[in-house]
Amino acid sequence: MANEKHKNSSDLIKDIIIGVSDGLTVPFALTAGLSGVVNTNHLIIVSGIAEIAAGCISMGLGGFLAGQSESDHYESLSNNEYHEVEVMPESELQEVEDAFLEMGVDPDLSKKVAIQISRDKDRWVDFMMKFEIGLEKPIKNRARKSGVNIALSYLFGGFIPLFPYLVTHDNSTGLLWSCIVTIIALMIFGYFKSKVTGQPLVKGTLKVTSIGIVAAAAAYTLAKLVS
Repeated sequence: MANEKHKNSSDLIKDIIIGVSDGLTVPFALTAGLSGVVNTNHLIIVSGIAEIAAGCISMGLGGFLAGQSESDHYESLSNNEYHEVEVMPESELQEVEDAFLEMGVDPDLSKKVAIQISRDKDRWVDFMMKFEIGLEKPIKNRARKSGVNIALSYLFGGFIPLFPYLVTHDNSTGLLWSCIVTIIALMIFGYFKSKVTGQPLVKGTLKVTSIGIVAAAAAYTLAKLVS
């Protein structure tokens, strides 16, 4: 139970990182680019909201499909393992025993534990999936939860660079405050992302922040050149 809670927490953090990372960067680049070619906030706001909506759907659907594919892949391999323990139990039992031997367990004890595990077919297959194939059983409804988590995280991240345009009267002021607010948000996000992923804090923070700045600067410059 504790392991499942830990995995749930890890998966949630991973989803938030994916959603917020793109949510901060893509709308920031879009609104910055539009600021270089339009004179009013209205088009920037409408375009930003449309992009955030599209991004939420796209990212959420992508997260759902990725989770669904993971579950389908696990189920397919699991069914294959059930078939193998039915048609070739001796060979599969030996694989369990070999797994314990590789862990440094005494040969006699490895054989006894392997026999004990083989008495429960579900436990036997779970063991083979984890230690032979190297796959953990996906958490129930993981695909749906992942899709929702990523979509909401993208929504949260996306409104940060857009919000200044909603409360200012011209695009120049909106762009200025959007840059200030988003760069601060990128630094905070980069710091916490680095902390939870074990990366060097300063390097990770600067990396995330610089990616957002470069994307926005490139979009703004390109829009200016094209116009």
